[in-house]
Amino acid sequence: MSKKDKKQKIYKPKPVSGFPEWLPEFRAIEQLWMDKIRKVYESYGYCSIETPSVEELNVIAAKGEDVDKEIYVLERLQADPDDKKDARLALHFDQTVPFARYVAQHFNDLTFPFKRYQMQRVWRGERPQVGRQREFYQCDIDVINVDNLPISFDAEVASICYEALDALDIGRVQLRISNRKILLGFLSALDIEDVVSVTRAIDKLEKIGEDEVRRLLTEEQNISDQNCDKILKLVTTKDIKSIEPLSDEMKEGLEELIFVVENLSHLPDHAVIADLSIVRGLDYYTGTVYETQLLDVPEFTGSVCSGGRYDDLAGNYINKHLPGVGISIGFTRLFDVLKDHGHIKAGKKSPADILMVLPSEDKRALATDTARTLRQRGYNVEMYHAPQKIGKQFSYAEKKDIRHVWIPPFEDGQAHEVKDLTQKTQNEATPQDWVMDK
Repeated sequence: MSKKDKKQKIYKPKPVSGFPEWLPEFRAIEQLWMDKIRKVYESYGYCSIETPSVEELNVIAAKGEDVDKEIYVLERLQADPDDKKDARLALHFDQTVPFARYVAQHFNDLTFPFKRYQMQRVWRGERPQVGRQREFYQCDIDVINVDNLPISFDAEVASICYEALDALDIGRVQLRISNRKILLGFLSALDIEDVVSVTRAIDKLEKIGEDEVRRLLTEEQNISDQNCDKILKLVTTKDIKSIEPLSDEMKEGLEELIFVVENLSHLPDHAVIADLSIVRGLDYYTGTVYETQLLDVPEFTGSVCSGGRYDDLAGNYINKHLPGVGISIGFTRLFDVLKDHGHIKAGKKSPADILMVLPSEDKRALATDTARTLRQRGYNVEMYHAPQKIGKQFSYAEKKDIRHVWIPPFEDGQAHEVKDLTQKTQNEATPQDWVMDK
């Protein structure tokens, strides 16, 4: 057999559409952002949990949403023929449903109100595009309680969301807040029965415009022109205190919305507006609903952070009344769009503070001990892998954005030296006393 015949066939991998991966310099920024979000969440006393990547299909279906076409079902390539198909697993579609299941299963071990945050990947079978991936991180925060959840939490989670996004230094963020009880109570007073279809049409107002929403309501939902005018007038009203409630439900929603907005008055003037066109597409929301806008990033359309109050989602899994409220940052969506439009500068290619030069194999123990001493003092130190020319080791540090290069003595009796590649300086140093310049 010839050498050519023996040559291994190479498969050239291609990117899998909708499943992003970043180079180290951008992964470093992604991790930094997650740390900032986590810090804000924990500053309010919310604890971290993590649920499995998979849920039973029956768990996902329990919320009643028609999301079958976007769910990834999990099966082994060579499944055992005796496996039961009625207990199939699926990658979780969001984190709210797994959280509700988690609360139901661990109910007796939790302290209520239970306040948690969850930063994990979720999976949806969507058409991939910038800002719309099939695998992505969400950074959720929710609070859930037994029987009654004070409306003050609706303001708290909104404040937390604003502070978390503000910590990322991505420009002005605006929370747009409504309460579904207002529109639902209004539609009930107008004797409109198919409220789900109407609210879904209203939810598209910003995307498709008022004329197209009017067409959907009048032609597809058979709403009269007079009622259509009333609905559109309501959802475009900016002064919520001027609205006259037509039902008790509508009155309750207005009071709750005013309370939430007023309890966010500590935020900057641009940060919060009441917007009655926000209804959210998911039917399990029952009260307060949120969406957000990045005011200084015109390329980013739609909401990067959304959520709302749900009366009893966990009740699908336990015979308890467990109202909750939560909000979720679409982390990968945000990161992907801002990166694509040049709003994110690459971070360091290496987390190392120092590259430890390897003078020779005879000096490897000295270099290793020096690196260990510096690590014990809190510095990140990478050992160069071979005793190559000093210029080559310096070049490696530059390529990896490692600012400081530590040069152990090449000969006995010489001093340690540190070269600052940014300042173009080189000075003597001792591992026990050296302090890195900021």
